[in-house]
Amino acid sequence: MSQKEVTKAIFPVAGMGTRFLPATKSIPKEIMTLVDRPLVQYAIDEARAAGIKEFIFVTSRGKGALEDYFDHAHQLENQLRERKQTDLLALLQSTNMDSGAIAYVRQHRALGLGHAIWCARRLISDEPFAVILPDDVIASDTPCLQQMIEVHANIGGNIVAAMRVPPERTSSYGILDVADEAGRTLRVRSMVEKPLPAAATSNLAVIGRYILTPSVLENLDNATVGTNDEIQLTDAINEETGPRKSGVHAFRFQGQHFDCGSKLGFLRATVSFGLSHPQLANEFLEYLKTVIAHVHEV
Repeated sequence: MSQKEVTKAIFPVAGMGTRFLPATKSIPKEIMTLVDRPLVQYAIDEARAAGIKEFIFVTSRGKGALEDYFDHAHQLENQLRERKQTDLLALLQSTNMDSGAIAYVRQHRALGLGHAIWCARRLISDEPFAVILPDDVIASDTPCLQQMIEVHANIGGNIVAAMRVPPERTSSYGILDVADEAGRTLRVRSMVEKPLPAAATSNLAVIGRYILTPSVLENLDNATVGTNDEIQLTDAINEETGPRKSGVHAFRFQGQHFDCGSKLGFLRATVSFGLSHPQLANEFLEYLKTVIAHVHEV
């Protein structure tokens, strides 16, 4: 059975970025630079590669710089054109978004991820949609969302990206109870948000990529506050694991995940992406060798 094509993606970017203060006092966390691109650009590039055509940002007050980032910088483009810096001009233009391709919705109260997705409900209608959390950067040969969309084309329903985490870290993630199935696609029996390690059914965690059915939005219409006094997306998805529901599958993606919502995760990503950068890799590697040698001497 053929599935409806996934062409819309929601990007929840309303958070205050308090773990990165004071940097986020003046700039949104999503445009903090990972090597030579802001975090949100990695998310946009992944969505484009997966065939997404409409980009919905759920924002909050103080995110004007994020909106400006995707606008055309005509003066800068003209200067690069006059100087015949064609490579830089092409790079700059690759970040532009066409008129009408991007929409912004305000989340006026910080009521959690589920509430942020619910805020964009009127732009979705009766079709499956993707959700990408820009904090979760995934390095892979085939973009993570593209992998998921290929799976969705075959099985439909709701799909969440998943990976194993240390058992002591389950309280930081949505945790899955899955059926005993082989391969990368596993049927989800239930999921719970941030369980304590002793109560976790597994250490298979949801990572910030989703393909969801409109029924999840209907569940959010009637949602109540859950963990951390927030409206949890996990709870709304969990309702779809029941009988005569659209169903939920966990997809164990191929790729390396970086939690860029934490300082340590951001540093790890910077090192990894720096070492894979075609212009920087060799010189950066030599620098790291000198740093490590100095640490050993000390």
